Amino acid sequence: MLEVLQGLIQQHGQSAVINNPQVPNEHNEGVMNEVMQGLMGGLSNQANSQGGLGSLIGLLGGGAGNGGSLMSNPIVGGIAQSVVGNLMEKFGLSNSAAAGVVTSMLPSVLGGLINKTNDPDDNSIDLGGLMGTITGGKTAGIDFSSILSQGAGALADGKLDMNDLMNIAGGMMGSQQNQQQGGGLGGLLGGLFGGK
Repeated sequence: MLEVLQGLIQQHGQSAVINNPQVPNEHNEGVMNEVMQGLMGGLSNQANSQGGLGSLIGLLGGGAGNGGSLMSNPIVGGIAQSVVGNLMEKFGLSNSAAAGVVTSMLPSVLGGLINKTNDPDDNSIDLGGLMGTITGGKTAGIDFSSILSQGAGALADGKLDMNDLMNIAGGMMGSQQNQQQGGGLGGLLGGLFGGK
């Protein structure tokens, strides 16, 4: 997964960083690494926040990533703000230079990652592998594609949240008792969400 992300960073960093006169050449690699670290750290923080996993699954499992709409997503906006601050602090970039790098790279890289994750013809990464990397292995064995496909028809409010995931997980386990006792997939998702 990290190799895929690194490839996307290199691809989209060419114009945003390497060919950017506002980024000193000696900082090119560091700036691109900071975007990658900021993206992974932000996604990981979201996954570990109360109720954040559902939003993250919705973002990453959403199919074709559109750069413009990605920047309006609160998760992506928070990551962008953090990365801009880090680029200014660590590399002395001006606010406009750092914001330019981030608004050019972040939606392209994340959109590419989302597209690869949801492309059935691209086996370089899938949603389960991506979520496993983001959560540090806490979600190993969970079939997120099944959760999304089952959840899509059951979501009356159009949003995937903890309750939706718990209901789907309970149904997949086939036992409300198992979910109530904190076992199986329901218990794991509850643990990830900070539940009981």
